[in-house]
Amino acid sequence: MERNRTLCGSITNGTYEEMPDPQPFIQSVNLLRERVPSFEQYPFSIPAIRHLDRIEIHPRVTFFAGENGTGKSTLLEAIAAVEGINVEGGSRNFSFSTNDNSSCLKDYVRLERPMRSLRKTDAYFFRAESFYNVASEMERLGVEYGERSLHRQSHGESFLSLLLNRFCGNGLYLLDEPEAALSPLRQMSFLAAVHDLTQSGSQFIIATHSPIIMAYPCAAIYPAVLTT
Repeated sequence: MERNRTLCGSITNGTYEEMPDPQPFIQSVNLLRERVPSFEQYPFSIPAIRHLDRIEIHPRVTFFAGENGTGKSTLLEAIAAVEGINVEGGSRNFSFSTNDNSSCLKDYVRLERPMRSLRKTDAYFFRAESFYNVASEMERLGVEYGERSLHRQSHGESFLSLLLNRFCGNGLYLLDEPEAALSPLRQMSFLAAVHDLTQSGSQFIIATHSPIIMAYPCAAIYPAVLTT
């Protein structure tokens, strides 16, 4: 399935130079369609999954775009689960659960990884709808990012504190609707931080509705996968 892609480059001495892509942590997401019991039952009946075969993941930033209910978050959750990351959010070290209603999709998804992924790397799953639960778990553990606990900051401030103080580069970062926490101006600050992290070898997969965030140039956008 085709993607929309804009090349990432730089201007040097008035000439355009395409920047080489780093080696990704995930090369593709594949649905094991032959194992699916029925495409008439959830989660296989939702558009993003019903039409899923293989998605090539951009080595820098990949966006999943689409209407509400089309399966962006379900697919991102499955990727997190296969990566061994808590589906409510957090890192691979988070094992808490407040409401385990994750889908079975993880059992039908295969991630293609290059040799790079065999090395120990950072990984984090930000999920806007359950970030409060993650912040509560971090407070229980005595973990702070920034000068105050996340619960003592606004939603947008706490997310940016997490992004700037926790995401350390050379990592895989899965973000589900990050714009829910951010004003338009702070979405621009978010993009600057994402760019800095991609320059240090990070890879992002982001489900979003935000045209500001999707304007990031070094990315692939998958809208067709998420349509009926």
